[in-house]
Amino acid sequence: MSDDGNAPPSAAGGADSDAGAGVPEPSADAPFFAATRCEDVLEFARPGTEWLSTGWRGGRMRADAAYSCTVPEDWRCDDLAGFVDERLRERGVAPERVAAAARGDAPVLLTGVATRHARGARLGPVEAYATAGVSNPAALPTDDDALRAPATDHAGGDGDDGLPDGEFVPGTVNVVVGTTRDLAPGALANLVAVAAEARATTLLDRVGVPGTTSDAVVAACDPDGDPAAFSGSATRVGAATRACVRDAVAAALDARYNDASESPPTSVADARYGVTTDSRAAVFSVED
Repeated sequence: MSDDGNAPPSAAGGADSDAGAGVPEPSADAPFFAATRCEDVLEFARPGTEWLSTGWRGGRMRADAAYSCTVPEDWRCDDLAGFVDERLRERGVAPERVAAAARGDAPVLLTGVATRHARGARLGPVEAYATAGVSNPAALPTDDDALRAPATDHAGGDGDDGLPDGEFVPGTVNVVVGTTRDLAPGALANLVAVAAEARATTLLDRVGVPGTTSDAVVAACDPDGDPAAFSGSATRVGAATRACVRDAVAAALDARYNDASESPPTSVADARYGVTTDSRAAVFSVED
């Protein structure tokens, strides 16, 4: 189980040189990404980077850059590849990078948030960026009184379970996080979970919901960096990721809403879009 991304407690101070959450103070080291903004496109460039994306055409890939594209209000599109290709070409992105993004060989995130509201944060071996719009909150109540009764039909199968057949709504709290370390496959996958946890914690504190209906995470590492087997919260990479994502998301929320006439919704009922997952799952034990 050496590749599961989370170091066991006994490894926190053991042989793994990356273990231990005592992350140093921010340094003046060169940025991990060459991050640039051109109108409605953000480019996060670093040649030969290993990426894992939960966004459009996501998955694991090696590419020279990732992108965040702002889409128009009330946007709907049946040809995302064509949209991405046209938008990146119009913004002067290198043709080979445009082609990689359009065919799904480089990460692409879509958001309704203007690129000027993006914010980044850096600590130790990690750098993170966030765009934050919460017009489409996704609430997850845990109080029994807020949950519907289990839905079953007369045959014992699922009845009206209350689950949505939702569509993509571009609001999103998107996160791009990268580390100078060469993460093991499980550690890179786990970095997505670490970033999502930090994002959810920050959003719960700031706006009362753990996310929106269309959030995504892109995690990246340097395949030529020092190897790291784990990325959990007890490691330098994991601890730095938690801090960077928290601070980038908080700053992005401030940028989006502090100087605007619009305030973030205080509940799903107050939002233009949004969902509340009040369905109750059938819980069971694992048999011997």
